[in-house]
Amino acid sequence: MEETIFACQHVREQSPADVMIPTHLLRTDLPLPNPAELEVLRHYTRLSQKNFSIDTNFYPLGSCTMKYNPRIAHELATLPGFSRLHPQTPAPAAQGLLHNLAELQDWLADLTGMAAVSLSPAAGAQGELAGVAMIRAYHQARGDHARQRILIPQAAHGTNPASARMAGFTVTELPNLPDGDLDLGALRDALGPDVAGIMLTNPSTLGVFERQIREVAALVHAAGALLYYDGANLNAILGRVKPGEMGFDVMHLNLHKTFATPHGGGGPGSGAVAVAPRLVPYLPVPRIVGEAGAYRWETLAERPQTIGQLSAYGGNIAVLLRAHAYIRRLGHAGLRRVSAYAALNANYLMQGLQRLGYQLAFPERRASHEFIISVQDLQKATGVRALDVAKRLLDFGIHAPTIYFPQLVPECLLIEPTETESKATLDRFLEVMAQIRREALEEPELLKNAPQNLPVQRVDETLAARRLQVAE
Repeated sequence: MEETIFACQHVREQSPADVMIPTHLLRTDLPLPNPAELEVLRHYTRLSQKNFSIDTNFYPLGSCTMKYNPRIAHELATLPGFSRLHPQTPAPAAQGLLHNLAELQDWLADLTGMAAVSLSPAAGAQGELAGVAMIRAYHQARGDHARQRILIPQAAHGTNPASARMAGFTVTELPNLPDGDLDLGALRDALGPDVAGIMLTNPSTLGVFERQIREVAALVHAAGALLYYDGANLNAILGRVKPGEMGFDVMHLNLHKTFATPHGGGGPGSGAVAVAPRLVPYLPVPRIVGEAGAYRWETLAERPQTIGQLSAYGGNIAVLLRAHAYIRRLGHAGLRRVSAYAALNANYLMQGLQRLGYQLAFPERRASHEFIISVQDLQKATGVRALDVAKRLLDFGIHAPTIYFPQLVPECLLIEPTETESKATLDRFLEVMAQIRREALEEPELLKNAPQNLPVQRVDETLAARRLQVAE
């Protein structure tokens, strides 16, 4: 005990030379504020109120499915038996966790109409990379090394071509028809013995369901290629249509979008992948397997053709547990309600905005779970752009929709209300959009200088990206 006390005293009495820090670098004074607890509380509460979040604001960010995430899912995922479990805990001592993850694998396979699921990819983009990597592994295992090209529609997510290139493929872009469907003539022309597959999502990022999907699948399969499904828009068809039944061979699911984890700002995420029978050998590891009523992690040796391990341990476990809790809470009937109300809310807003004079990108089509409007008429008449409309929405406490994406619709806003918003919230959004349209026609400079009421005003976005400064 005396030796311990002496050692502690010796540490406290060390001089600057003893700790090898130059004298001129040592602080002699540390002028920190000394506020009361109440002042600290108010300061950080005020800071939090300046943020836009799904807990405080309407967040119709197209293609991102910024829905409300029920607190019960967070509560269950952070139970001590889960949160205090070390990732290297032997399987016999982690049966509760492994049982839940095994159930999630089975449920996701059932929801997607696929044969098997791996939960390990830790983000949607990583799930994409896993999907195209499995397509490559499939062709190479068959000795079909000529297939070096991936077809991607214009309306695809921007990460699709990036994932294909990262997997070693070249990319051919396919056009969409004026009604939003894929151009089958262009698809036929593009198919050949060098095509490995096609990446698309259904509904597409144009907000419409690809009505020719069975014919697309038949053409692609007849050419010896595979179909990859981007699960970003799964919220639109949840519990109703299965990608496996459309003819897709592999897909990723954004569990952080569709299944109850708050996301944005870089995470957290989970990009679980599901495959048809022909791709099961190539699934990333580890997966959970059940034997004689017990569960364990599958090893690399058991899956010799796997594309490998993509994340530490078994993936983003906290996100997976939230997805498990969300699916268990809703059940099949609840999941069907998700897609029903997502479509209902989207179509309600779409029709309302059309009545206000906004131009629909595809006026003859029903919205899936999201839709596109264009303000090109305002841009031509007054110079007001989609960016200006988005900035003005912030003044009303509404997060802006996605703008200028997809790029084939000029001056567009991609709007996704999700299923969790009330009719009152949607009606207020329509009222605000009506006011913004009046302002665009009568006071265009008001929009061009928006936001008017936030601590940070309009910034030089190019310069801000190069010289980032966080406001105090």
